[in-house]
Amino acid sequence: MANASDNASNPLAPVAVVGAGAVGCYYGGMLARAGVPVTLIARPAHAEAINAAGLHFEAESFDEQVRVSAATELSAVAGARLVLFCVKTRDTEATAAALAPYLPPDALVLDLQNGVDNVRRIQQHLSNPVIATVVYVAASMAGPGHLRHAGGGSLVIGESRQDDVRTGDVQADTLAAVARLLADAGVPCKVSENIDGELWSKFLINCSFNAVSALGRSRYGRMADSETMMAVMRRAAREVVAVAQAAGIRMPESDPLKIVERAGQSMAQATSSTEQDISLGRPTEIDDLNGYLVRKGAALGIDTPVNQTLHALVKLREAVRLDEGR
Repeated sequence: MANASDNASNPLAPVAVVGAGAVGCYYGGMLARAGVPVTLIARPAHAEAINAAGLHFEAESFDEQVRVSAATELSAVAGARLVLFCVKTRDTEATAAALAPYLPPDALVLDLQNGVDNVRRIQQHLSNPVIATVVYVAASMAGPGHLRHAGGGSLVIGESRQDDVRTGDVQADTLAAVARLLADAGVPCKVSENIDGELWSKFLINCSFNAVSALGRSRYGRMADSETMMAVMRRAAREVVAVAQAAGIRMPESDPLKIVERAGQSMAQATSSTEQDISLGRPTEIDDLNGYLVRKGAALGIDTPVNQTLHALVKLREAVRLDEGR
């Protein structure tokens, strides 16, 4: 890990985290621990707790209060050289549009969201270069300003080359510099020449696990131990692979279904973000996960009955939970 003074003067610093929930707090917290100037833009309760006592970062290998700045307004991105874009997918376009007046023109945007089409949606409102990112971390907010890390933490970054995506011509040396900054903070980060395939590989995990975890209120390990449940998830995964192939996406795995088995084993203690959202009475991202796959499949003439069923059932549970919270 580079020393704190090196990180503080890094050309990619300071860093702003837009949407400092669990994912944003994890990566922003790791950078802050390494001495990078970071501002977390979070909900008021989290920002107040973090400014008062630091971010309570409860990880697998440490448990400490990380000193880091926090704010509630998007204007806090002013002056940032690197922005971690971590809002929920339902807020992508509104947040990108609201950022536009404050974001420096030379700032990089690192998109750390679920789903496969957020770069395109961000670029409808921002002219800044946007780097596509695949996130592999299990984390949750245990309370105001309290992050609990359950496993993982690696990233894969790259320039999306889908026909409808304009990434701002992210250069190879820029990607390498971002990867070094993260690696120096203890975050394994790989640069991929096939980031679109990597995004769809993660999307396959989301479509296979998120809805089932939410509907069954289950951790990944319990789901993976059930052969009946794994059969359902494999069928959901096969539909993802079929749509990806029809869309011209080259997934990096020769046998993408193996991704499902590995995810259940490596993140056994995790629950999905979809389950966390429903438990907290918040709208989910299911429309941009299984719902997106259903829409994309329909446009390409691919049937996706398992994903359609999972999407509909999560929407039903979400509606009931939101009604209960009123």
